[in-house]
Amino acid sequence: MDGQFLPVLVLLLGASGLCGQGLGPGGPLEEPPGEKPPEEKPPEEEPPEEDGVLVLSRQTLGQALQEHPALLVEFYAPWCGHCRALAPEYSKAAALLAAESARVTLAKVDGPAEPELAEEFAVTEYPTLKFFREGNRTHPEEYTGPREAEGIAEWLRRRVGPSARRLEDEEDVRALTDARDVVVVGFFQDLQDRDVATFLGLAQDALDMTFGLTDRPQLFQKFGLTKDTVVLFKKYDEGRADFPVDKELGLDQGDLSRFLLTHSMHLVTEYSSETSSRIFEAKILNHLLLFVNQTLDAHRELLAGFREAAPPFRGQVLFVVVDVGADNDHVLQYFGLKAQEAPTLRFINIETTKKYAPEHGAPVTAATIADFCRAVLGGGVKPYRLSQEVPPDWDQRPVKTLVGKNFEQVAFDETKNVFIKFYAPWCAHCKEMAPAWEELAEKYRDHEDIVIAELDATANELEAFPVHGFPTLKYFPAGPGRKVIDYKGARDLETFSKFLDSGGELPAEEPAEVPGAAFPEKPGNTMEPKDKKPGNTTEPRDEL
Repeated sequence: MDGQFLPVLVLLLGASGLCGQGLGPGGPLEEPPGEKPPEEKPPEEEPPEEDGVLVLSRQTLGQALQEHPALLVEFYAPWCGHCRALAPEYSKAAALLAAESARVTLAKVDGPAEPELAEEFAVTEYPTLKFFREGNRTHPEEYTGPREAEGIAEWLRRRVGPSARRLEDEEDVRALTDARDVVVVGFFQDLQDRDVATFLGLAQDALDMTFGLTDRPQLFQKFGLTKDTVVLFKKYDEGRADFPVDKELGLDQGDLSRFLLTHSMHLVTEYSSETSSRIFEAKILNHLLLFVNQTLDAHRELLAGFREAAPPFRGQVLFVVVDVGADNDHVLQYFGLKAQEAPTLRFINIETTKKYAPEHGAPVTAATIADFCRAVLGGGVKPYRLSQEVPPDWDQRPVKTLVGKNFEQVAFDETKNVFIKFYAPWCAHCKEMAPAWEELAEKYRDHEDIVIAELDATANELEAFPVHGFPTLKYFPAGPGRKVIDYKGARDLETFSKFLDSGGELPAEEPAEVPGAAFPEKPGNTMEPKDKKPGNTTEPRDEL
């Protein structure tokens, strides 16, 4: 018999008058020599609660999983800044869901204090959130949603409730589309079809859209549909976009996701810290940027022509407005522009990072904008690269200053071992490592065969070495062959020195660095920041 049920059996027998009673006139049974009666298992302790969130431990997690069929658990660390930032939003989400009587519970586990749990659930960074269903301890779902209260609550609502609203008539559709700017309705003739499951699965995670679902023939007729179709309704631009379901291939979630992301975007999007992530999530590789000063009437008048040129390029080129009067200096710098040069256009492919400019002085009209786009896409415009002038004192400091125009000469000097930091002026991680880089240069300043240098990669572009994250460190050893070694170790004086002294090698145990990403959002703005566990020396970088 399973040992965990024995105490219960003993209690039940005792309650019935059988436990401890003899089977005959001899009275109570004697215990066999040397054996002790089984000890009762102490009742499991109730997990404490803080601000509406259960505080779990190794002793209480199992009980919580049994008592709460939908349980979101945050693994946090007291020293983690991102965890501290999440805490009030997490508690607020718990309160929102409690007020709705939603069948979901929020909990948290102190990872460093509960190493067995951190190991069991492969927690390597904080915060890490996992969603448990029906007590299933072995296959929790990774939380992939937002880090603010309403986003957390909505992510959970769509897992414990329907992710799409059932629509029965025209009034239902009107009520849904009137209430939201973007609404996605799946028109399916058979709601048991597997395509419906695909649709609902996507709806679980597309939290910035509201979803509806119908199989009503009168609604197919009302919206002019004769086959299964997903329709995106929006209160701007074209107003509607249709995604017919392929009868042979079925509904592909990836294709539908890209369609919805592309067509939910405004034809013209203004760049800001709030819109940057959405701009780059759209997976449209070509971006056309119009730089204007929104405080000037003459500049604002250009927006109509920019918007007029956009429709034929939907899905191929993303049209973006950058206000030079706002907090967008990093974008200007990336394109080598000054605010005074607005209004002007720039075109970029964010995969290759190649940039294109129209002819100097060309007017900005709907026709010239469309012509410029077609010329770039057709290969009729050559990309440009940024380079500063060589400073007269570029080699006077311990850390040498490189630009595009002297990079080749210095980096590939066959008599020198050259260690170069590619940085961005706004990069927080670059600023953090700057003292160690200066100390390194000072330490090796008398070594004639070693050069420690830095290059501002936002103002100097190198065709052979595109830089996608900051800081990027590369070592160019002396000798022929133009050899280049990527540095992937810790960013401290001791490790730098070991690397140089060994001729560009590090001990095998040095961890690899997380690769950077292509030009996306505002420096330092990452989608979901996390802190690494202590002892993990993976070095973070700012995206371009």
